[in-house]
Amino acid sequence: MTSLVHADVLFPSDPGIRATARALYQTVAGLPIISPHGHTDPRWYALDEAFADPAQLLIVPDHYIFRMLFSQGIALEDLGVRRLDGSPVEADGRRIWRLFAENYHLFRGTPTRLWMDYVMSSLFQIHEPLGPETAETSYEQIADKLRQPEFRPRALFKRFNIEVIATTEGALDDLRWHRMIRDSGWDGRVVTAYRPDAVVDPDFEGFPANLDQFGQLTGEDTGTWSGYLAAHRQRRAYFKSFGATSSDHGHATADTANLSTAEASALFNRVRSGKAEAADRRLFRGQMLTEMAKMSLDDGLVLQIHPGSWRNHSPAMMTRHGRDMGFDIPTRTDYVGALKPLLDAVGLEKDLTVVLFTLDETSYARELAPLAGVYPALKLGPAWWFHDSPEGMRRFREMTTETAGFYNTVGFNDDTRAFPSIPARHDIARRVDCAFLARLVAEHRLREEEAFDLAKELAYTLAKKAYRL
Repeated sequence: MTSLVHADVLFPSDPGIRATARALYQTVAGLPIISPHGHTDPRWYALDEAFADPAQLLIVPDHYIFRMLFSQGIALEDLGVRRLDGSPVEADGRRIWRLFAENYHLFRGTPTRLWMDYVMSSLFQIHEPLGPETAETSYEQIADKLRQPEFRPRALFKRFNIEVIATTEGALDDLRWHRMIRDSGWDGRVVTAYRPDAVVDPDFEGFPANLDQFGQLTGEDTGTWSGYLAAHRQRRAYFKSFGATSSDHGHATADTANLSTAEASALFNRVRSGKAEAADRRLFRGQMLTEMAKMSLDDGLVLQIHPGSWRNHSPAMMTRHGRDMGFDIPTRTDYVGALKPLLDAVGLEKDLTVVLFTLDETSYARELAPLAGVYPALKLGPAWWFHDSPEGMRRFREMTTETAGFYNTVGFNDDTRAFPSIPARHDIARRVDCAFLARLVAEHRLREEEAFDLAKELAYTLAKKAYRL
C-alpha cells in the first residue's frame, strides 16, 4: 500500500491478532476477482475507448459519491449528473473535480473515502491527500494517465486481475454491447445478468408499453399469462447465450406468492389492464419471484433478491434525474413470512440457488441466518449497497456465522458502477474477512489451517461456485 492507505488498514489493533490477519491476507490479496453482480457499463469493454476525464470516470456515474455531496447542498447538476428534460448540466470535468476535491472532507470515515484513496494511490500514483490544494494537480495526473493505452477498459480489466465480471441488463435490452464483446474475440470474460423489473413490476414507469415491447422482442403473446411466462423463458435463454448465470430482482419487499395457474392468470389480466389495485400489484410482484425461482430450476440461473429498499424515495429527484440517484433508502424487511410461499414451493430444492441480500441489518441473526442455515435453496449475499462497508461486512459475519456458517454465504459482491473502485472494494472485503478469521483463531474457535482455507473460500471460491462461474 502507498501513503494514502495504510498497510494494516482494517486489521485488528491487537498485535498478535493483527499478525494472523496479515498472514491470512497475504495469501488472498493477489487472488483473481470474481465480480458476480454489478452495474459497470458493458460498452466500456465493447468499445475499449479511453475514459473521457477523471470526473466522468469517478464522480458522475457513482451515486455513492454524489449522494453525499447532494446531502450537503451541492446540486447534482453541478456534478454533471444528467437531467431527464435535457436541461444543461456542468460538462467541464475539471470544474466537477475541483468541486469534489473541495468537499472531499465530507467523506471522512466512510467506505467511499477508503475506495477513493485506494484508487488514487494504487492506480493513479497520487500520494497527496485530495483537497482544494491538490485538485488541479490530481486532475491533471489522472487525465494524463487516462490518455494512455494501459488505462483503457480492457487493459484495466487485466491489470485488476478480473477473472469474470457480470453486468446487469434489463429484460428489454438487446445486449448489443455484449454481442460486440463476444464478436471482438477479446478473451476478457464479461457476462450479463437478467434484470426483469421493468416487465414484472406494475409500478415501473411505462409498464403496459414495456409488456408490448416484451412481446415484440420475443414473438410471444404477452397479453396472456402463458405467453407472458413464455416470453420470460425466451429472454432468459437469450441472456444465457451471452453468459448470464443469474437473474436479479430489486423488489421493494421480499413478498412471494404461489397462486394456482387460474388465480395467477386472473391476477395477470387485472395487472395487464392497468387498473389493478395496490394490493394486486404487490401480489403480482410476489408471484413473479416464485415464477422466476421455478424457471431457475429449469434453466439454472441463480436468483438474486435484494428487497428492503424504498427506491427513488424523492419523487422530485426521480422526475428531475431518473432512477438510481442515491435516493434508495432502507426499510424494515420481513423474510420469514414473506418468503414462505416461495420456500414452500422450491425451498427444499438443492439444485436451486436463491441469494438473499438485505439493507435491514436487524434481520441478519433473527431471520436471514436461520433461513439460510436450513433451506438448501438459500444463500446469503454478504454485501450490497450500504453494507459493502467495513462495519457492515464485519457485522454480517458476526451475526450470521453462528447459525448459517460460512458456506451458506456467497463471498463478496461489489455492486459497483465505478469501474476503478472494484479492486478497492474486494481488497477491503478480504481484509475484513481476514480480520474476522484471525479473531476466531485467537479465540481458539478455528484452527489456523482452517482459517487459511476459509480466507480463500471467502475471497474467491464461494462466489465462483455459487454463481456457477
